[in-house]
Amino acid sequence: MIKLCIFDFDSTLMDGETIDILAQSYGVGDEVKNITKKAMAGELDFFESLTSRVSLLEGMSYFLAKDICENLPVMNGAKELIENLKAKGIKVIVFSGGFDLGTNAMQKKLNFDASFANILHQKDGKLTGRVGGEMMFGFSKGKMLQKIQKIINVDISNTMCVGDGANDISMFEYSSLKIAFCANEILKQNATHCVDKKDLREILKLI
Repeated sequence: MIKLCIFDFDSTLMDGETIDILAQSYGVGDEVKNITKKAMAGELDFFESLTSRVSLLEGMSYFLAKDICENLPVMNGAKELIENLKAKGIKVIVFSGGFDLGTNAMQKKLNFDASFANILHQKDGKLTGRVGGEMMFGFSKGKMLQKIQKIINVDISNTMCVGDGANDISMFEYSSLKIAFCANEILKQNATHCVDKKDLREILKLI
């Protein structure tokens, strides 16, 4: 019986990649998108790819970034899926290799229980090009999932995870139901189920 569900954020609950959207508005979209694509395919170290992408945002208005993150597009079916999971008494938590500006705003729309993400450093109203937080490394999601399982007394057999990229592999290791959603091939190879239709309601058929 599933008691805990962990969602990735970018390209899973949110339709797109936050950093790509920020970069596009700042005129460095193509450069950042190329790095993102390689990182999600597992071709680059996640930490190195994250820090190099964020560095390209140096000088961007923090308030513009915040406004963009508060208006990110919701993935089709996300609200209905989370409502259904919570109605079953399942705890719903979001892990994001992206930023709390996005996950905090989305929590108000989707009502998931908690989120863990990275933080864009800003000074005097401008992004400094630096980032810190709880999801900086390729292993971060798996490590955080283990901590949460201990805190709420849930084991692997009671855990499901949903993601799309290489940095979701580490959390898949500690779940029994591993769902690759419109995912990169490297994650599909580590999944128990693959959903290729861009509608999160398809996951209801697997629970």
